[in-house]
Formats: sequence, C-alpha cells, structure tokens
Amino acid sequence: MKIRAAVLEQLAAPLVVQDVELGEPRRGEVLVRVHACGICHTDMYSASGADPSGYAPCVLGHEGAGVVEAVGEGVGSLKPGDRVVTLFSPQCGECVNCRSGKTNICVAIREQQNAGHLPDGTTRLSRDGAPLRHFMGCSTFAEATVMPEIALAKISEEAPFEAACLFACGLSTGLGAAMFRAPVEAGATVVVFGAGMVGLGAVVGARLQRAARVIAVDLSERRLELARHHGATDAWIAGPEIVERVLEETGGFGADFTFEATGNVAVMRQAVEAARMGWGKACMIGVAGKGDTLNMVPRYLITGRQVLGASFGGVKGREQVPQLVDRYLAGDIDVNSFISHRLTLEQVNDGFELMHRQDGIRSVIQLST
Repeated sequence: MKIRAAVLEQLAAPLVVQDVELGEPRRGEVLVRVHACGICHTDMYSASGADPSGYAPCVLGHEGAGVVEAVGEGVGSLKPGDRVVTLFSPQCGECVNCRSGKTNICVAIREQQNAGHLPDGTTRLSRDGAPLRHFMGCSTFAEATVMPEIALAKISEEAPFEAACLFACGLSTGLGAAMFRAPVEAGATVVVFGAGMVGLGAVVGARLQRAARVIAVDLSERRLELARHHGATDAWIAGPEIVERVLEETGGFGADFTFEATGNVAVMRQAVEAARMGWGKACMIGVAGKGDTLNMVPRYLITGRQVLGASFGGVKGREQVPQLVDRYLAGDIDVNSFISHRLTLEQVNDGFELMHRQDGIRSVIQLST
C-alpha cells in the first residue's frame, strides 16, 4: 500500500515527507494505522547525526498510537479494530530477560531492531523498489506502519490517540522510573532534575506513589510552574548550589530518591550527591551525549547510596502501558497539559525546531481523526 511518511534521507538533514510503499504484515506482525505521534528528543538526536547508532535512509518516529488494520499469521493477542500504543521496547515474555522478571529490557528482537529491520531481517518499507529501514522497530512518522505483535500494547478504546501516544516513550519513561524502577515509597522526599516530558512524568509518578515532598529542578520557570501543576511541592531554579540546598533542607542527609532527566552528566553527578546517605537512590533516565562519562566520588556509594538506570522507565510495555493509560482515563494524570503543539506530518521539521528552542513540552503530529 502507498502511504505518506517522513523520511530521513541522510543524517543531519531535514526529513522529507513523501510517498513510500508499505508491505503487508508477515508472520507475527501487525499493520497499524497511525493516528497520532509525539516528536521525541530521540528522533531529533538520531536525525542530527550525533547518535553513533543512527542510520539513513529510514522512516523516523516511535511515539505512536493508532488502530490495528490487519494482522499477519500467528498473531493472537490483537485483531483489526484494536487501539494500540507502539513500543520501541517490546515485551515477548519468552526471552531470557523477560523470563527473569528482573528487567523490562526484552532481547528477543533487539539485534534486528537496532539494524532497522523487522524480526525476520527484512523491511516492510520501500521506495521505488529499494528497502527503507525502520526506526526503533516503529517508524511512526507515517500514515501507517508494520510492527511486531510483541511491540504493541493494546489500550482502552476510550483513550484519545493524541494523549495515548505520549505513553509510547517520554511520559511512560518518567512515570515508570518513579513507579516501577525505583520505586518511590510513600512519604519519601524526591528530587527530579529536569522538567521536560520525562522529568514531568517522574514528578507525576512520585505523586501517584504518595511521596511527601517532590522537588522539581529546572532552568525554566514555565516548566517549573507545570511541574507544580503535576504535583511538585517545590520548584527550584537549577544551579551549582542545588546539592547544598537539598542537604540543608533534609537535615544534612539528602533526598530518599533523585531522578535525573536532562542527560547532562554534570546534573547526573548532582543527582548522586543529592541522594540520601544510607539508602538514597539516584535513578538516571536522561540520555547522555556520545562520549560523555559520569564521574562520581566513591564515598557516595560506600556510604549507602545506590545509582541505577532505567530504560523506558523499567516499564513492561504490553503489560503496564495499558495500566498507565487507565490511570490517565481515571483522571490521575493530566496528559493534555503536556501537548503544547499539534502539527501535521508536513510540519515534522517544525517540531524539531520547536524542541530545539525548548518551546513547549511535546509536539504531536495528527495523522488522522
């Protein structure tokens, strides 16, 4: 079938919206009509050429929501008409990682996914007979996409697409870090460094976990105001004195939980040093730049702090994304306040520019009603 898609023709160049061919789903695959897609920093990072694992040409996009249009042989958990969220982090339930119960990082299709292929080593996207690679197994900057069944989460039919798509990456990453990976304990003191999409998700997650105090730290007054809306009890302007301030306001001990959501290694160090002596947890959810390293003084670890990371917030996608969407439908999460711009597919490059200027929290591409 012929669809419109935003193609990254070459690294560090604007995307080109054009007609491409999308093949039918094969065994274990699902054809999804994409209705809405968020523009995530990961898309911009890969398009910029700074990502050492980036490649072109490919169809970008991974934060999508839509409706199942067709299924391939062997697909049993989804049927045409089902409403779904795309998952760059699949959940097969059968690989060694999934069976362990210790992680959400499924390795069933990881190698092919990283190469821009579907699980059988081929692509369903093509142009003039030449294959186009998929992005993060999703390629949702398109009117439709073909994805593995294990990389789709079936959600409530009541969930609006433009809100649901945010659970495909950024929002779930922050929520999951606070709710599943750490997890934050009731009555805890929490510090969240960075009040973008992921950091705001962590603020919401800490509130839902009934933290007593949630301190949001950012350079933007507007983002800090939004953090307060979502449950932050304190909003501090970022700076080199933040660790000292956290210690002063916690009797010299530090916060029970800290979350770093900027990707800046200097801020990551602050998150470690602001964590409580004895049992504090510093959770890294921001993605650092190529070649960056995190320097820590060993005594911060020797005195009981823990440093952990969270891919997709530790969320087990097919199982827990529907639960998070249900929390939104129940009124626990104000997702609409995160949507700052609504764009068409042809405006995808404008979305990157808005993100570069830090204008708003999330731009959403509306592909169909």
